[in-house]
Amino acid sequence: MLPFSDACERNKGPILEVMRTAFADCTRVVEIGSGTGQHAVHFARHLSYLSWQPTDRAEYLPDLAERIAAEGPPNLALPVEFDVLQEPWPALRGDAVFSANTLHIMSWPAVETLFAGLPRVLAQGGVLGVYGPFKYGGRFTTASNAAFDAMLRERDPQSGLRDFEAVNALAEAAGLRFSADHAMPANNQLLVWR
Repeated sequence: MLPFSDACERNKGPILEVMRTAFADCTRVVEIGSGTGQHAVHFARHLSYLSWQPTDRAEYLPDLAERIAAEGPPNLALPVEFDVLQEPWPALRGDAVFSANTLHIMSWPAVETLFAGLPRVLAQGGVLGVYGPFKYGGRFTTASNAAFDAMLRERDPQSGLRDFEAVNALAEAAGLRFSADHAMPANNQLLVWR
């Protein structure tokens, strides 16, 4: 049985609605950290004009490849191994990059490495969409996000909810301009840079 995320099922519809506009002029999306592949299958199916390239670390590739083989539409490519902390990065290029529920799982050095490397993956004039929970001005938006952060840090002290301002500074250093902050279900955000 393939891994299944209830959260992916709950949030894929609202994320798709934002992506219809944010990625309207794009042709190729590189997804960083595709996880169970539920998002990749859903978005590729509903945004058939996009070529969708899922990626993840080696340990997640077998299940991801199985889901894509079983459920993926023709515009969804086979997954590529990609760990932002391992050089060399795969030769991937897109006019859009998407990542969901990754920044709070990664260490801060990994987040920094991801953003520093984005110009290698994201074409000039491209769009970056990042989904997940964030803090603003060092503050949690809800008590449940504070509890989630505590749980993450207990499991791995290098993980945890990231400050929007710190992430935005990394994006700006990579040549991106903040475009939109979309409120999503379950106290999450979909942030868009161009």
